[in-house]
Amino acid sequence: MESNQTVRFGIIGVGNMGCIHAKCLRAGEVPGATLVAVADRDPARLESFSDVKKYDDGKKLLRSKHIDAVLIATPHYDHTRLGVEALRTGLHVLVEKPISVHKADCLKLIGAYNARPNPAQVFAAMFNQRTDPFYIKIREMIRGGELGELRRVNWIISNWFRTETYYASGGWRATWGGEGGGVLLNQCPHNLDLFQWMFGMPSKVRAFCSMGRYHNIEVEDDVTAYFEYPNGMTGVFITSTGEAPGTNRLEITAENGKLVYENDTITFTRNETPMSEFSRTTTQAFACPATTQSEIRFPDHGPQHIGILKNFVETVLENKPLIAPATEGIHSVELANAMLFSSLKNKTIDMPLDATAYARALKNLIKTSKFVKPEIRAAAPVDLSQSFSK
Repeated sequence: MESNQTVRFGIIGVGNMGCIHAKCLRAGEVPGATLVAVADRDPARLESFSDVKKYDDGKKLLRSKHIDAVLIATPHYDHTRLGVEALRTGLHVLVEKPISVHKADCLKLIGAYNARPNPAQVFAAMFNQRTDPFYIKIREMIRGGELGELRRVNWIISNWFRTETYYASGGWRATWGGEGGGVLLNQCPHNLDLFQWMFGMPSKVRAFCSMGRYHNIEVEDDVTAYFEYPNGMTGVFITSTGEAPGTNRLEITAENGKLVYENDTITFTRNETPMSEFSRTTTQAFACPATTQSEIRFPDHGPQHIGILKNFVETVLENKPLIAPATEGIHSVELANAMLFSSLKNKTIDMPLDATAYARALKNLIKTSKFVKPEIRAAAPVDLSQSFSK
């Protein structure tokens, strides 16, 4: 597209997140983009969109010729089905997290992108936390060698607290057949994406996932996982939607010191001598390297969802690099799948994950499920704006 053109957006799925994205586009907060169409199976959700074209089925929108780009914000399983269709149609595609429910579907979606009819098609994922200056800075410190070789990573991310009313607000939520998982597939794709974005993928995963520990659901709402990396680094990842007040603490131990990110502050305690060198060379039995400490703060958490939307449009119009290529979305899905598979099999999983084996296990969970979803209760409109930086 020429730089003076406008990207005509369609949104499929105008529930909580879809409405937030629609609001940004309708308010003109994304230069070079305009919302021209929406699709949703629930007629009530379409009532407030009198200024755009409306469809009762996402595929009808994709085939309408009214749009240049589509934002897919449906329940998870539809991300693959609609994403493949959109890519084959030649549209630019922005998909909400996770890009798919399981690795095998990720491969199908990425395969459709690799076979796209238009080489200029843009394919991105809504990993909005990649715009957070705190995580950008930590990644820069790791990649730039400031921390030295990494030894251990520990991330406790339990401030995703959710209530019973939240889980009862949609029939698809927190079921194997509707969502494909719990906290790992709904809230933590952000954190798992950041984890692999900063530290890469582990070679082994051992996890313990508690199904319905805190809520009346059939999927995981509490997880503790252990990762091993090829260079010997280890990681622990803990998450839950049942703890209040929750914790968001990322701790990195490396040769050159310890980095802690918590309460909107990055604290780096730097070793004046790398720890392994000090251990080898000191003549003292109980000594530790001398340290200095610095703190890094930022005024906010960056542009988040609007930042991803703006970057997507700039990539379409000006060929700018993507912040969050959707092809990288397979990594967070694979981590989530590996944790669930490890817990289900009660064993350590070697990476890369066997996509076919996990898909088969998930299919069996769906087939054998006897869970009865509680009656959906009326709930106040959900405002997700305060959850973006978690």
